[in-house]
Parts: sequence; C-alpha cells; structure tokens
Amino acid sequence: MPDHGDGLWSVPVPIPGNPLGKTLVYVLESPKGPVLIDAGWEHPESWKVLKAGLLDIGTSVEDVYGVVVTHMHPDHAGLAGRIRERSGAWIAMHRNDAELVEMIRTGPRGEMGQWVTRAGAPPSERIALTEFDSGVHAPARPDRILEDRELVDLPGRTLRAILTPGHTPGHICLHDEDRDLLFTGDHLLPEITPHVGLYPYDRPDVDPLRTYMDALQMTAELGVDDAMPAHQYAFSGIPRRAKEIIEHHEERLAEVAAIVPRSGATLWEVAQRCHWSYTWEEMLPISRHLATGETAAHLRTLENRGIVHRVGAEDPIRFAHR
Repeated sequence: MPDHGDGLWSVPVPIPGNPLGKTLVYVLESPKGPVLIDAGWEHPESWKVLKAGLLDIGTSVEDVYGVVVTHMHPDHAGLAGRIRERSGAWIAMHRNDAELVEMIRTGPRGEMGQWVTRAGAPPSERIALTEFDSGVHAPARPDRILEDRELVDLPGRTLRAILTPGHTPGHICLHDEDRDLLFTGDHLLPEITPHVGLYPYDRPDVDPLRTYMDALQMTAELGVDDAMPAHQYAFSGIPRRAKEIIEHHEERLAEVAAIVPRSGATLWEVAQRCHWSYTWEEMLPISRHLATGETAAHLRTLENRGIVHRVGAEDPIRFAHR
C-alpha cells in the first residue's frame, strides 16, 4: 500500500462498475489504533481489498479506532458501518450530511425517479432510476458530529475538519496541521471536476454551486498547498486547482445561459443540450440524473444572478432567459 511517511498510508479501494475506479482510503496511525479518512464502497470486493490493505501496513479492521467520513456518498461512507461492526470504531461526519443520512435511512425510496420526472424526463427514466435507487446501500448513521474547524479525535496529531459544502451540504476537508496538508475528499480533485447538483429545486434559499465556489475560494486562501484527494492521486497547488474549477463553472454558467431560450425549455431539455463527456444517448440513466442535477445547480445560480427565471410553478420545471 502507498506509504506517505510519518504514519500515513493510503489504500486504493475499488468501486466496482464505476469509472472513478477507486476511493483512496487514508490510514492515519495513532496510539489508540488507526483512524481512517473515508471507508470505500459497500461491496464484497471493496471489503476484501480494504482488509488486505490494512493487513499489509501492519494493522487490521479490528484495530480501527475511528472513521472520518468526508461526505455521505456511498463510495466514501459505504463500508463505515461494517468497519464499526468489526472494531467498535466511531464514525464521524458533519451535521449537514448526517441529516441527509437520516433522510435516506428513514424516507421513501424512488426519489431519483420522481426528480427526473419533474425535470421533464420520459417515464422510462423514472423506472430505471427507481430500480437503481432501491439497490443502493444506505450509509451508516454517525456516532459523532463534526463541526466546522473542530479537531478530530486523533491522539498525538492535529487534524481539523473544515466545512467545504457544495459536492454535498456537509462535505468536509481535513487539515493535517502537523504535516500541513489537506485531505480534500471530493472537494478538490487533480483532474476531475466534482459533481455539484441541486435536488430538489423547491428551496429557493439553496444555491449549491455558489456555495461550492465560495468554499473553493476559501480553500485557496487557507495557505495549504499539498492535497490528498479521495480519487486519482496526491497533488500540489491547491490555490491553482481551486481557481481552475471556479473558472470551469463560470464557463459552464455562460454555456447554460446561452442554451436557455426566451420561449422557455424544461430542465431536462436544457440538460440534454449541454456539452458532456458522453452523448446524452450514451449515458446511463444515473449519469443523466446527475447531469440534470448539475444543470439545475447552474440554473439556480443564473436565477440568483438575474439571467434566467423559472416559468410557472407547475411541473415539469421550465426556465426562460430574461
């Protein structure tokens, strides 16, 4: 397993069937046992690799003292519950994502399908997404809530949670103040632009893209240069990368604004006309769902900038250029 020195390792845990490939689970040594940053996807192959990786660095799942979840997505939180069952470890995440976990665990399934229907998608999309939604494991409830700038229970080290919302409302980065590096989760990745979506559209006070870009600017001003992201590879140049992602979203905002006609279009139609890495027809239903949510986030920011407006209050959700 990659050894980053001074009691820090990473275990590349596979995400079966996902183009991201792997989640980098970081292992930090402590007198009470290792603390993990993220846990990986809930899948037999992922579990096997995580266990083997821990053994390879001289510890085990049973020794784990705690798991800090950067955010509640299944490729980060998925195995946390299984680790807790085997070791008695605590699970920590930010309050905002803990609330989402509770909603997922207690609320009805099938909301993905309802969302794309409201966006203007055909019935076949709802059926496919409802089936997908029912097959995703709900994340484990956390034992501990981390607030912004709070220290993690990591004996002998100073690891501080920093709220960086956008990818999820409660996404956190973790500043290792002893090494002066930042575990960035999905907030900052070296090549990929993290997904920022808006689900549902009915809360006018929520603007996740603006929140994300504000968090990127804050991250750039932390004075930390070295990043340990949850995917791809470690990199230097946090301020540079944050600026690149902000510029990318400004370009996307201009693109979406140019697509929205004065006569109006549904959210689904606007999303279809955006430029994506794959054609709309090539995308899996879950990818079209994510693309629609990302388009919605850009439209919300454009609404707040006074460039587009929502047409009517009925479904499907429609927008027009001012």
